[in-house]
Formats: sequence, structure tokens, C-alpha cells
Amino acid sequence: MMKSNAFQVLRHLADGAVHSGQAIAADLGLTRSAVWYAIQDIEVAGFVLTKVRGRGYGLSEPLSLLDQPRLQGFFANSALDLSVCEVVGSTNTELLARAAVGAPSGSVLAAELQTAGRGRSGRVWHSRVGDALTFSVLWRFTQGARELAGLSLAVGLALARAFTRMGAPVQLKWPNDVVVGPAKLAGILIEMQGDMLGPSAVVMGIGINVRGASAVQALVDQPIMDLQTLTGQIVDRNDLLVVVLQELETVLMTFSQIGFSGLQHEWQARHAYQDQTVVLTLPDGQRLEGVARGVAEDGVLLLETAQGIRRFHSAEVSLRGLV
Repeated sequence: MMKSNAFQVLRHLADGAVHSGQAIAADLGLTRSAVWYAIQDIEVAGFVLTKVRGRGYGLSEPLSLLDQPRLQGFFANSALDLSVCEVVGSTNTELLARAAVGAPSGSVLAAELQTAGRGRSGRVWHSRVGDALTFSVLWRFTQGARELAGLSLAVGLALARAFTRMGAPVQLKWPNDVVVGPAKLAGILIEMQGDMLGPSAVVMGIGINVRGASAVQALVDQPIMDLQTLTGQIVDRNDLLVVVLQELETVLMTFSQIGFSGLQHEWQARHAYQDQTVVLTLPDGQRLEGVARGVAEDGVLLLETAQGIRRFHSAEVSLRGLV
């Protein structure tokens, strides 16, 4: 795990230029020894450094790190309250804890590094500093859990809108993935507190592959894509976070008022497996084949089988032949 000094030095090197150890130490108020140890931590974390004798150190390529003061300006008139941390176990876990002691709706926690990032069904979220955008949003609803069906689809739609604005055409895979062909670009983890009849506090965890997906592909059990590879452009993670949160706030406002029904048709227009033969793996391990006919107004998957249209609230979906 990178220590605080290492993050300070990494932020200093993020522009990709060469900086002398003496200048880094003076600018950050560190000793030369502390800078040297920080450089070792940065290399252990997987960053490639250029070392120029007599001149200093530089990253092999510029790095986009989150800049909270810069970000705060975008949300001055927003319902969102953003905070950024360097290292956290899980942004979802931390924000759930804050929700339990009264954190307001619209609280957002973004992290440079999650040491215990989680995905759906207990999966581990793998990412390196600067390669992904990982954050969680707390939203308080008057409704109970039963009326919040389809929320993960609504969040996915917000991501799809944001990526489209950034020139990245994507599709949605039920219930909580943003995909490009068979490759996953972003994932969503929804966790709730509250009563079945309401009110509810919901934390929405979002992970987006920004760059370097190939570096973690071996750790993941499905193909993955990153935004820079998809667009062919350098992506500033600050700009990305702003666009995503803008779209997410809009979608959550709509969802709070009318639920998923007002978003159903737009989601279905982006459905990756619409009208294709798929295989569902149910929570008990049973597999069922049918034709994906989209989603209902409450967000459940509609599968056409020999017995007619069936509704599913939970399952893993894959194309036939790719199981």
C-alpha cells in the first residue's frame, strides 16, 4: 500500500516532467530521505519512473489524479457534496458507515485507491492508482427497497449518457454493467439501509476502467475495456467524474419522482442483449435459456422461454455459447 508521502510525491510527478529530489523535498516539506523512500513505494506500486542522473525523477507518462479543490467548483449549486480520499478499504463500506450516523443525501466519496474494493456477488474490484475511477454516492429515498427496483439500471443509464457525451458509445448489460461488446467498461454495486416500506439510504458504488485495463485483465474472469483505449484519447479523471456525477444527479432526481418506469425505454434502447438468445445462471446455480426481451417497468429481466415470458429479479446473464 502506498504511504501518504508516496501519494504526495506521486501527485508532484503527475505532470510527467522530470523533477529533482531536492525540489520535491523543498516543495513538499520533506527530507531527501523521505522522498527517496517515497520513490521506492511508487515503483513498488507498479509505476514506471524515468531517472535522469543529475536532474531527478519523472513518470514515464502523465497521470491524472483527482483534484478536490478543482472539483468542488463544479458542484457549488448541486445536491452533491464531494470528498476525495487517497486510500480507503471500500468507498461503499465507508459511505454506508457515514450514512448510519446521518450523512446527508448526495454525499459522494471518491478514492484514489481502494484496498478492499467490491463488486457484485462478492467479487473483488481490481484497479491501480490512476487507472480507474472509483467512487460511491449516498442518496436518501422516501421509498422502501421494494419501490427501488431498477435503481442499478438507472445508474447504468446515467453512466451510458456520460460516456456518450465523452465520445464513447456503450451498451448496458442487465442488471449493473456497462459494456463494449463482450468487454466490461464499468460496474455498479448497490447497497441499502432502511425499512422495506421506507425511508431508505442507498449507497451506489461505481467503478470505471479509465486506462490500463490490460494490466489487470489476468486478475479478472471476464474481458474488460478501458475508456482511453475505447476513445483513443487521454481521459482526465476529474473531467470524467464531473460528467458522470452530473448525469447521475439528473437520473436520481427522475428516479426519485417516478421510479424506473420513466427510464425504461431509454435503458432498453441500449440493452446489449436485446432480442438475443441468452443463458441465465440463477442464484441456485440452475441455468435457463431463452430470448432476452428487455426489462419491465420495475427493472426485472424479461426472458422469453418455451413456457412464455418469465420475470427474473436476480441472475447472471451471458450470450449462448459464451457461458
